[in-house]
Amino acid sequence: MEVRRTAPVKLDIPDQRREDFHESAQQFLHCANRAAAFCWDDTDYKACVTANSTARDALYDELRAETDLTANLVQEAIRRAVQAVTGCVERWKQGKRVSQPEFTSWSMVYDKRSATFYRNKVSLSTVNGRVECDFELPSDSPTPYEEYVLSEDFEFRASTLQYDKATDEFYFHITTRKYDSENDGDKHTEVSEDIGHQTVLGIDLGVNSLAVASTGRFWNGDEYDHWCREFEKRRGEMQQQGTQAAHNALLRLGKREEAWRKQYLHTVANEIVTQAVEHECDVIVFEDLSDIRERLPQAKWHHIWAFRRLFKYVEYKAPERGISVEQVEPNHTSQRCSRTDCGFTHEDNRDGEQFCCLKCGYEVNADYNAAKNVGTRYSRTEHHRLRSSPTSGSGDAPVNVRINGGTLNGESYQPIAGD
Repeated sequence: MEVRRTAPVKLDIPDQRREDFHESAQQFLHCANRAAAFCWDDTDYKACVTANSTARDALYDELRAETDLTANLVQEAIRRAVQAVTGCVERWKQGKRVSQPEFTSWSMVYDKRSATFYRNKVSLSTVNGRVECDFELPSDSPTPYEEYVLSEDFEFRASTLQYDKATDEFYFHITTRKYDSENDGDKHTEVSEDIGHQTVLGIDLGVNSLAVASTGRFWNGDEYDHWCREFEKRRGEMQQQGTQAAHNALLRLGKREEAWRKQYLHTVANEIVTQAVEHECDVIVFEDLSDIRERLPQAKWHHIWAFRRLFKYVEYKAPERGISVEQVEPNHTSQRCSRTDCGFTHEDNRDGEQFCCLKCGYEVNADYNAAKNVGTRYSRTEHHRLRSSPTSGSGDAPVNVRINGGTLNGESYQPIAGD
């Protein structure tokens, strides 16, 4: 089983070398956008280039000549573009609106050849040679850097250097990977796909609740919203002062707010994974978040940010407990009756936080109903896939959704109590 961890580390970059990184980032973005333009075709997704080798063979020599980047940084820029185009093609196939990827955010990807680690610093390639950057590590121990980057159990993977314009600081988001002892002999093994019998935990993300599990566990987000309002109020007060001291305090407040948000969502992610472990679930299923801004236009920006970050946290925490994380199409999960003997779908079934099926009369919290539908959609997809799979062992392997008081699969529902 593969486990990935990311350790964000603040870098102390010499003042005289900071411009080298800014220029490197501009050239990296140039390479990524040139590669995206080469890979993209507006007329037919089949004509888009989604093979990294094809893009690299066509562009590598040109981009090396056009920039001062090292070979590895050019290759990573091309790879980033190919990955983005591939993601757009997958959405295009599903009938979603897509356009050519465009890269504007300050970031660069470093592999193990363009980044060399020492205990308390890292050497990074730039357009003007390598630069050694000291780490600014917190005093609390062990830090994520100590736990993962310095651990012999984890190995370095391609990582991202980012620049925070508001604070004028650089952060290296170091990605690491390890394999558990049971699978050390097979470095390509991740969470098992041999799902002869799976139990699923469905998770709904919405405006009324931050997250709801198909077990009936709610994370309503009231505290999250409260502190977001408090931070916003405090920012407004500082902005009105207009002094340099207020500006500096505003920057410090932004850092505290970001740290608080991340810690809060880490806690929720841990509780979601724990919920899956306690109910013996093999899979945690979320809605596909690709178009969540369009689906939830009334959601505030900090909710959208929270949904995406929460999914990412669960996605890397769950595999360490032997649980995979999947996504399903979100269509009508909030409008469909989750009772297996009904399934009636209509937009008038939901009225705010309450769900009441117009056909069978089933009444329940709307977000809980949606969470069950998220799990059911995955279970039915996997159930039918397993029935037709020649390698699944059993031709009719059950995939259950764990709910409040029972289990639900693609074929039947066995209530225990209280559903």
